[in-house]
Amino acid sequence: MTKPERAIRILLANEREDDLRALAGVLERLGHEVTPFAVSVEEAVEVIAREDPDLAFVVFDGDDEHGLALLSETVEYASGPVLVTVRSAESSLTVARAADMGIAGYVASWAPQDVQAAIEVALRRHREAERLNAKVEQLETALERRAVIERAKGILMERHAIDDRAAFERLRDHARSGGRRVVEIAQAVLDGHALLPKR
Repeated sequence: MTKPERAIRILLANEREDDLRALAGVLERLGHEVTPFAVSVEEAVEVIAREDPDLAFVVFDGDDEHGLALLSETVEYASGPVLVTVRSAESSLTVARAADMGIAGYVASWAPQDVQAAIEVALRRHREAERLNAKVEQLETALERRAVIERAKGILMERHAIDDRAAFERLRDHARSGGRRVVEIAQAVLDGHALLPKR
């Protein structure tokens, strides 16, 4: 059995500690660190806050409302991905409900190679989702900056009877002379402060 490239901290949550001990043994043999177990919903929130695990497993026992409650809190508070696995007979209803809650994956087998593969896929998907979210935030910020600059240019065009290019150049020149960014000067124009005088 090959060791993972990087050992991670993993939270295990379920009301049956024997299930958690069994899965913890698999994870520790893979080289991962298992946090204290979360048996209750309150413990899950507490352990997540204290340990900040890289990944969490919630173990289901069939159509398990307690497991779903644990899962809901774990998905809500954990900063990393959450995987679901079942110890007893699989319940398609429970797994479907878990999927709706935002899990990163489902582990059908506790064979070490299957568990490790699921962990690697979940971590990669989580990193990709974080990268995409960061990109979306960058694009939203860029659009917001552009909108501020466009509105400020409109004010300057009307006030000084100049065209679009001249309005931008006036913003840019004012920003350079004050060692500030164009968007800061544009926002000042929108706020009615530091309005550029006529030339």
